[in-house]
Amino acid sequence: MEKKKQNYLGQFANEFCLDPTQLEKRPILSFSPAPHVTDKPTPPGWWTHSRHLDSRLGPTSTSSAFLCFSAALVRHLVNEAKRRRDLRLSLPKARSPAAIRRRVSPAQAPVGPHMTFSGMDIALKASTHSSTSQQHWLHSTRYRCQYGLGSTHLNGRKRSPMVLSVRAVSGKSDLDFSDPSWKEKYQEDWNRRFSLPHITDIYDLKPRLTTFSLKKNRTDGGSLSADKWNGYVNKDDRALLKVIKYASPTSAGAECVDPDCSWVEHWIHRAGPRKEIYYEPAEVKAAIVTCGGLCPGLNDVIRQIVFTLEIYGVKNIVGIQFGYRGFFEKGLKEMPLSRKVVENINLSGGSFLGVSRGGAKTSEIVDSIQARRIDMLFVIGGNGSHAGANAIHEECRKRKLKVSVVAVPKTIDNDILFMDKTFGFDTAVEEAQRAINSAYIEARSAYHGIGLVKLMGRSSGFIAMQASLSSGQIDVCLIPEVSFTLDGEHGVMRHLEHLLEKKGFCVVCVAEGSGQDLLQKSNATDASGNVILSDFGVHMQQKIKSHFKDIGVPADVKYIDPTYMVRACRANASDAILCTVLGQNAVHGAFAGFSGITSGICNTHYAFLPITEVITKPKRVNPNSRMWHRCLTSTGQPDFH
Repeated sequence: MEKKKQNYLGQFANEFCLDPTQLEKRPILSFSPAPHVTDKPTPPGWWTHSRHLDSRLGPTSTSSAFLCFSAALVRHLVNEAKRRRDLRLSLPKARSPAAIRRRVSPAQAPVGPHMTFSGMDIALKASTHSSTSQQHWLHSTRYRCQYGLGSTHLNGRKRSPMVLSVRAVSGKSDLDFSDPSWKEKYQEDWNRRFSLPHITDIYDLKPRLTTFSLKKNRTDGGSLSADKWNGYVNKDDRALLKVIKYASPTSAGAECVDPDCSWVEHWIHRAGPRKEIYYEPAEVKAAIVTCGGLCPGLNDVIRQIVFTLEIYGVKNIVGIQFGYRGFFEKGLKEMPLSRKVVENINLSGGSFLGVSRGGAKTSEIVDSIQARRIDMLFVIGGNGSHAGANAIHEECRKRKLKVSVVAVPKTIDNDILFMDKTFGFDTAVEEAQRAINSAYIEARSAYHGIGLVKLMGRSSGFIAMQASLSSGQIDVCLIPEVSFTLDGEHGVMRHLEHLLEKKGFCVVCVAEGSGQDLLQKSNATDASGNVILSDFGVHMQQKIKSHFKDIGVPADVKYIDPTYMVRACRANASDAILCTVLGQNAVHGAFAGFSGITSGICNTHYAFLPITEVITKPKRVNPNSRMWHRCLTSTGQPDFH
């Protein structure tokens, strides 16, 4: 029993980033067999955590255990969390853990004024069996990193911040769910957050009839009148962001606003051409810039933006070379663009305009925009580029410039918030199949062969997960959102031993951001401000080799890193279609007078979203989602803890 106790308390301490040596020294924790085994009552004033411990702690009949913890522990966790840069917890004034609210301070937000974190209350009930919400609260490993953007130190190692609730879509942390009107207040807050910035916010402009029309001439020489052509989107059209009504927070992938999972409508603006516009096309100068890394489909988006601008009647279209650098670097001139220039650029990968990371100060970029007399700026990029686009938008508003800044989300990582997917993702997953298939053939053809593939994914494991699912050849998939251990009875290495014994070979797929807590940390950053990750793929390769050498079992490890191959290729059919629509909608949004927005696909519908909302945090794989569960079903891998 003592061994089980130490094991369990160690896991608990690890999940909450606590010092395990201090847990037993303070009167905040106790450990005993499960209530159904001993019928031991819960001490008054203490709260329990019932948890099923798997076979690592013994037979099923005695494998349950429970922790008792007092308000002292809750207050301790609150104090620990308050020391962090990105997370606040607060207890009610009664200083009781009856309701713990997770709060993110807008002042502490990394980017943007809004944080889309949960405002869900967590009920901690004084009973021998914990509530479902309490289990979610204590099972923080399952949700680790889902919301956190910072980290905390434990014995010299960085750990992810703890997560205290199921995934939710609420951005309002002070809702009182006992108030009958809470839903209306939440809806008002949502509508305010997702309203689109417009140039009429700073300019008193009158709209004019659009010049965008796809009316076809009739065979008798006449034409279809404008009032009979229903090709425009009404300004009040909305798309529903979420369509699933979850019955309980325990439902797989549940996204709830309140503890009862009440149905709340989340409406966003439908994308498309408007009947009225706010620019005179003949006077417009439009600029296109591609930022960050390469991604399949960049040229497709550039091409469609140019095509659509010309249909509106814009004659002055330029490309800014090599990202934001092109605004201030001497020798990088504007590139004139037209349908003739870009007609065939979609036939190759890369970026016709070139890309780069980082750039000058926002004020310098806006100085350049002002000097060049640019009216519309189209930014194609990921989270960092979107943050830059939003900063440019805000600076233009501050200077009262009539400039529309519209972004198009680009990343093969698929980590842009609220989007079904980003262009380039499908192509990257498809290209990753080549690497996985090669690793499979190499592993199967060797004695005790182990194929290891590292795919892109700094903080989100979508590529690794989807590639593993689609290939059907992966035995172990490791992603940043799900913690794991390499050594020990239930570590990855022991499972690889089992696979070699059982089938003679195996294939492992890892995302580049996986296992960073197991590696030496680096404070270095790239030009975009991203922390330079340690190479987990190489570490995993060396670890596998040394492990099997130490136990005297031969293993033939083949390591494949297709990182740049999957992003430098031409877009496949599905991505090309997505790029086409996103590029066209970006132009429609600019002519409609919107600025500081991005064009994406949400819940299968094309929509406009304010950039401030999509850059609050990266989208991540939900470890409790059906898709991750499907991946686990496909690989057959256990919980590596």
